[in-house]
Formats: sequence, structure tokens, C-alpha cells
Amino acid sequence: MVSLSESAAERPATRKYLARQAAFVTAAIRVLNRRGVSGMTLADVAGEMGVAPKAIAYYFKKKEDLAAACFLRGLERLDGFVAHAALGTTPEERVTTLLDVYFDFKRRASLGEVEELTSPNDIRALGAPQVDDAYLKIFRGIRALFRAPAGTVPPGPGANARTSLLMGELHWTAVWLPDIFAEDYPRWSRRASDLILNGLAAPGRPWEPRPLSAIDVAAIRPPDEAATPFILAATQVINEMGYHGASVDRISARLNLSKGAFYHHIDNKDDLVAACFERTFEVYRRAITFAEANSRSGLQTLQILAVALVERQISGQAEVLRSSAITTLPESYHQDLVARFDRIAIRLGAIVSDGMADGSIRPVNAHLAAHMLMAMINVADEAPFFVNGLTPELANSQFVRPFFEGLFVAT
Repeated sequence: MVSLSESAAERPATRKYLARQAAFVTAAIRVLNRRGVSGMTLADVAGEMGVAPKAIAYYFKKKEDLAAACFLRGLERLDGFVAHAALGTTPEERVTTLLDVYFDFKRRASLGEVEELTSPNDIRALGAPQVDDAYLKIFRGIRALFRAPAGTVPPGPGANARTSLLMGELHWTAVWLPDIFAEDYPRWSRRASDLILNGLAAPGRPWEPRPLSAIDVAAIRPPDEAATPFILAATQVINEMGYHGASVDRISARLNLSKGAFYHHIDNKDDLVAACFERTFEVYRRAITFAEANSRSGLQTLQILAVALVERQISGQAEVLRSSAITTLPESYHQDLVARFDRIAIRLGAIVSDGMADGSIRPVNAHLAAHMLMAMINVADEAPFFVNGLTPELANSQFVRPFFEGLFVAT
């Protein structure tokens, strides 16, 4: 494990020292996964360990060093999963193996046999070069799993877009997997692999999302209110930099306003994030209603919904807040927000069931399909960081369409 603390790096790395340092990282991962970087304190981690806060300072100079060590630990685990999956002979086998080892580790963590896998929340906002480099290594490793005869996956932007999609599906398991019995993890891994590799659409069903017009976008947006510009700006900044990096200064600067103007409309940042989530759920509801009113099948409803929200996310006008922001809020918010995401998933699952009934969607687990659709929308705002020149057209063909027709569909 790499320590980013200058003070710690100067001390001899004895076996006892490394073991104690690793124990602090293990405890910090548990806190980080609940509270995010912004909510984690050295005192919290010390409390988790049953020691005084000053004991941590011997190993980590500040909490950002400890957070970076947590991310590096988790990314090292992921790197091992990817290396194991790379031994497969076909892209399909490699992707399936990746999910199998990932789900198995999550199963063992749920039973307390291994430590938790670090959630990637706030990685970009942390601004630690070692962590960013490690994350890019994982990205490149997963992209390399797609290697196959020419024409299977478009090179460059196409491969990057699909890699981003697959990574988003892995990260979103933190939302729905805790509700699954540990003994059922292998079954759900197979279901997830099937959806990723084969998509939602029944064989022969067309790709037919209708393009959005200005009127359509207006129908999806909630009515304007005085705080709406602040909510939109905060959503965009938090999605880009995480809660930790979304300072009041940055949000105000996005609107060319002073901090004083910000506090005139918004009491505090936590309330603003809560308002962003409120808007997120309302956007989902309106988009679902719009898609149902303009489709002929369950499949087309979901295609319209996905294209509408992904286009908004990658356009730089993000209106849906990423679920990763949940852990950055006080824990008193968490249960309600997760329940509301589940409510959206139930609504989407009903549409999946309708699609199976009308023959447009092949037989799948509706609950899982709903969550995987939300995962794709959730990670869309990150795709432009990995796909240079990502346009709505490219996103539709190389990011959204593979979700519906299979990761390796020729487009």
C-alpha cells in the first residue's frame, strides 16, 4: 500500500508500522463509504479503531492522505479483479469473469470475511495524482478486456464509452446489492452479466428512440423557481468534482455571483444538495411520464427516457445528481434518499415488465434491469472525461444503445 503522508514516508516502514497503517486504512474505508471524503474525519476513524485521534497522525498527516490510501487500496483490489478477468479467451468470458470475481468479493465483504471495497465517491474531487493515475489504469485495463477481432467494438471513442458504461454498472451495485442475500450473489452476478452482454431488447426489436425537441426538454424540466439556477449549478459542479470539491465559491462562480448572493437564496450547502436530489427525482418522474406518452412499447419508453436524460447529462447541463453524492450528506439523509431511488427503480421495473408483456423486452429480472438503467444514466456525466468530443449522437450509439442491445453490439 502506498502512503501519501510526507511525515509517514520519512519513517522506517517496519512490519509492525505497515500493519498498523493498514488497520487504519481498513477502518477508514468503512467510514469513507458511509460519509464520503467530506464527511470523514480523523476523529471518526479513531473512534472506529478505539484510539485517540492523535494516533492516526503518526501514519497520516491529514485526512486527505488517509482518503487517498483508501482509494488506492480499493483500486488495487479492482486491478487484481481485472488482471484475473484478462486471462479469459473471449471478451464475453472476460466480462463475465470480472463480474463473478467482483460479486464474490462483495459477497465475502457482506459476510465480514474481507474488508469493504472502497466506494469511488469523490475520487476526482480529491485531486490526488496517484489516485487519478490508478483509476485510469483500471479504466484502461477494463477497456483491454474488449480486445477481439476487428469490428466487434469500435476503437477509440466507442471502446471508451462502453468501458465507462461497464464501470458505472460496477459502481452502482453499491445501491442495490446490499438488499440481496449473500448466498444469492452468484445468481445476481449471472443476471448482471446477461444484461450487460445481451441488453434488454428482445431479438429483432429496433433501436428507435425519438429525438428530443426544445418542447420535449421543457416538458421534462420542473417549473423554474428562484433557486433553480443554484440547484442546476450545484448539480453540475457536484457531478464534476464531488461534494468535497463543490465549494460555495465554485458554485457561485458558475453563476457569476458572489458568495453573498448564494447565501441570500440558499441557507447552507447541505440543504442545497438535498434540493438537488429533490429536483433529480422530479426530473426522473417527468421524464418517465414524457417517455410513456410518446412510445409504442415498454422498450421504446426506456429508450426515450435513457436518451433524454443522457443527452442532458453529457451536454454540460446536468439535471440529475449522481447517487454518489448520498454518502457526502449527513447520514440522517441517507435512508430516505436510498428509498426514493428504490421508488424510481420500482417504477422503471414496472415498465420493464410491461415491455416483457408486449414482447419488446426479452425475459430479464425487472428489478435488476431498472437499477442497471439508472446506473447508465448515473455515470453518463462522467463519460465526457474518457471520451473526447463526446456528442449526443456518439453517446446514443456507443453508450446508450449498447445498454439496450448488448455491450458488444455492432453499431
